[in-house]
Amino acid sequence: MKPLRLATLRALGAVAIATAAALPAMAQQAAPAPAADTLGAIRARGTLICGVNTGLAGFAQPNSQGAWQGFDVEYCRAIAVAIFNDPDKVRYVPLTAQNRFTALQSGEVDMAARNTTVTLSRDTSLGFDFPAINFYDGQGFMVKASLGISSAKELNGATICVQPGTTTEQNLTDWARAANIQFTPVVIERVEEVVGAYAAGRCDAYTTDVSGLAATRSAQPNPAEHQILPDVISKEPLGPFVRQGDPRFADIVRWTHNAMLAAEELGITSANVDEALGADARPEAQRLLGKNGGLGQMLGLDNAWAANIIKKVGNYGEIFQRHLAPIGIQRGPNAQWTNGGLQFSPPFR
Repeated sequence: MKPLRLATLRALGAVAIATAAALPAMAQQAAPAPAADTLGAIRARGTLICGVNTGLAGFAQPNSQGAWQGFDVEYCRAIAVAIFNDPDKVRYVPLTAQNRFTALQSGEVDMAARNTTVTLSRDTSLGFDFPAINFYDGQGFMVKASLGISSAKELNGATICVQPGTTTEQNLTDWARAANIQFTPVVIERVEEVVGAYAAGRCDAYTTDVSGLAATRSAQPNPAEHQILPDVISKEPLGPFVRQGDPRFADIVRWTHNAMLAAEELGITSANVDEALGADARPEAQRLLGKNGGLGQMLGLDNAWAANIIKKVGNYGEIFQRHLAPIGIQRGPNAQWTNGGLQFSPPFR
């Protein structure tokens, strides 16, 4: 037995030596690909390229001078402030529901802030990260008041306008099957065209997120002629999204949203942020505003990045009030957690 044991040990030693010699090569093969440097590319270019909706009142729409404005647009502006301390260093790229994902995957845009629902497949197989949910929503239906119905359950046999390639289209099919409702879809890609088809009477109802319905209703010549039905058939958590593989840039987007939320909770606004910088002794406010903690450096930003965002863009409540309240959208689940909503920021520490 001894010779056999010795031979076995020698063989095992040879294997160990061979394995040790191969370890550097194995480690080299197993090493992950280096993360993309989106922040570096943006700085080198001097401009953030941000994908937005082609035109949705309250969220993203050019004004009469051609300047983009809206709730989602403010997120593009806030990221530009975080990086450059300049909200105007943004180039906006209008994206449809169909091309929004390929535009980000191909590098045409650095990020997208375009009322997009977070789903498992989008977060995994499509290769995106959703750093924040900036608006909690749900899918509903809008009809002309003259149709004389009060519930989506009365839409059996109706024609319904919907955009393709969206969770809206999938939800509509699932809901109709479960409710045993027959309908005829009118599928149109661009939001302006699908709204035009609804307004022209090509369909009995229009379905999308309730916030989108409110935006569409507010833009009609006589909003009172249109009724948003009370039925909500899905959960639609919406948020900006970025490419996977660049955790630093995802962190910047995430904590920009959190900074605007934290500022609202702390009562720090664009009007009083300068005063707060000198007089607010609360530890959380001090860290948020960059007075101590060095949190900006952890993101690769100036320590005053959050204070700059609050001053030049505003807190979450300010941008909500500026863009969404005027079209009739209530805070609801998007209220601060202190007011019964779902929005809150993790601690700045």
